[in-house]
Amino acid sequence: MNANQSRARLLATGAACVTVVLWASAFVAIRSAGEAYSPGALALGRLTAGALGLGVIWTIRREGLPPRAAWRGILLSGVLWFGLYMVVLNWGEQQVDAGTAALVVNVGPLLIALLGARLLGDPMPPRLLAGMAVSFAGAVTVGLSMSGGGGNSVLGVALCLLAAVAYAGGVVAQKPALGHGSALQVTTFGCLVGAVGCLPFAGQLVHQAAHAPLSATLNMLYLGVFPTALAFTTWAYALARSTASRMGATTYAVPALVVLMSWLVLGEVPGVLTMAGGVLCLAGVAVSRSRARGGRVVRVAADARPRPDKVR
Repeated sequence: MNANQSRARLLATGAACVTVVLWASAFVAIRSAGEAYSPGALALGRLTAGALGLGVIWTIRREGLPPRAAWRGILLSGVLWFGLYMVVLNWGEQQVDAGTAALVVNVGPLLIALLGARLLGDPMPPRLLAGMAVSFAGAVTVGLSMSGGGGNSVLGVALCLLAAVAYAGGVVAQKPALGHGSALQVTTFGCLVGAVGCLPFAGQLVHQAAHAPLSATLNMLYLGVFPTALAFTTWAYALARSTASRMGATTYAVPALVVLMSWLVLGEVPGVLTMAGGVLCLAGVAVSRSRARGGRVVRVAADARPRPDKVR
């Protein structure tokens, strides 16, 4: 690996780290904003703030419109991930406790791996599969340790599962678009598509913003600028230089960071089981991100027979 490749890999890893830290912080911000804003209004406010911030940067950089070949992925990811995912996740978290929500949504990376292998021909090296298994076990541990007794609903679980499916579909749709457009282009217009899709909630947003406490509105704006505009851009940058499966596995670090941030920011001291689950999540991510020298895996493509290929 030459110096340029090492630098590119380091930048991509750094971008992935920025993403998971900011996405973890979003859970803390949503807790405050969700007390004053309904699921659809919160999603629209967050996406509007994100689209405005991204639009300013896009204008300054003069990147222009995405190529025509990128628009299919932008539209699909905008509808599924930026729009549907955010609305149903906000709604689901109002129906079930945080632990159950985190547990169900963490089906997403597994779906990304399956869809990525089938539709994108992503390689499935043993280390990635082993790391995802360890991280999922950690996510299950965190979820069960944080779940409250008797507070779950069938509707809430179904909404969180729908969020996981939308998340996985959005990531897999976004990956091909990044082969044609830049990370900023794909993120900016994907966020704009999501915001347009949430416009039916505009009346709720205006009414609730007039009565919401300042802290809730500031948290909504934070969600738009940092976990959306910045984190989705760094995600797209890293995804363009990795596989959907590997990036999906990286997000298993989020539950561990949520536990740590809740401890530091909200004073919620985690139990031993919760901490153990967080450690498992991080350990699994480390395994999935590692690379075996000279390893060989099977790449499964939708239109090709399995063939040997080197680990990326």
